[in-house]
Amino acid sequence: MTKTPDEFEARCRRLLVELGLCAPGDDLGITPLTGGVASDIGLVRTGSRSFCVKFALAQLKVAEVWRAPVHRNKAEYHWLMAAAQVVPASVPKLYGRSDREGGFAMEFLNGDQVCLWKAALLQALPDRGEAARVGVILGRIHAASTAADFDTAPFRNRGDFHALRLEPYLLFTASRHPIVADRLGFLAERLYKQDRVLVHGDVSPKNILFRDDTPVFLDAECATMGDASFDVAFCLNHLILKALHLPECRERLLSNVLQFWNAYSDQVIWEDKAAIEGRICDLLPMLMLARVDGKSPVEYLNDARRELIRRISVPLIAAPKTRLADLIGSVKLEFEGY
Repeated sequence: MTKTPDEFEARCRRLLVELGLCAPGDDLGITPLTGGVASDIGLVRTGSRSFCVKFALAQLKVAEVWRAPVHRNKAEYHWLMAAAQVVPASVPKLYGRSDREGGFAMEFLNGDQVCLWKAALLQALPDRGEAARVGVILGRIHAASTAADFDTAPFRNRGDFHALRLEPYLLFTASRHPIVADRLGFLAERLYKQDRVLVHGDVSPKNILFRDDTPVFLDAECATMGDASFDVAFCLNHLILKALHLPECRERLLSNVLQFWNAYSDQVIWEDKAAIEGRICDLLPMLMLARVDGKSPVEYLNDARRELIRRISVPLIAAPKTRLADLIGSVKLEFEGY
């Protein structure tokens, strides 16, 4: 972690100078940005220009010990470049990366037409079809990565994915739930071995901005070649948990799960749709449980609702559904009264 504001400012300056975005003596306005746990991020203003800069942290900002290799910053940058070839409006503009500084500079997105999807969901803003839009874009990126000429070399980093996702979400959770530990361990191993699709690894409403009606994906620090089901399940899990947290929006949010899946599945050209749907159903209750008892618990559920998630998830892990509509039907019944 960058230890002091002065050290962070110096690192930002070195990065921008190396990338040719400012001169050594230029005045810089540097504002650290909050909200993430895995990186030091800042807004840097120089003259009339502004940039967002990002440096990966070795120890994430969570209560548990959670270390991860800082070279993941490079995989993130390559994910953004790869996505830009497919959906250029759905990633920030990039200004370069430094191996020496372990960071990169990109477009800073703000303004009246920019909204964080998580904020829109928690504020119960009107639904504008965001879930389906995200599903389509994610599906297009996944599909493009299965082409024969796609360069997978920057994403041969399954050890990073294990450190960032499999251990803190599935394996740590398994240590707290022995009754389903074998199932969690089995799926973690299966995910570790897969390398068919370029996975973002953190497809979450907190990492998706909407610029007008276009989703813009951020924070691909966990990018790797893996199993597409992980990205889908990871995002749908957030919608399910928010449906529990927001009873007044519950019907809509659970419908969003199926809208996302229907839009996404239209892009699935690399395998049988029923096969990936089954794997999503395997993983979803595991991720639900992980956001209660893993290393990165959600901040908005009270104790009663956390216990409900445990009560719902464990049976669904032990005997998973094969269709998302059936899984959502079961969840909806359990949510009644909460």
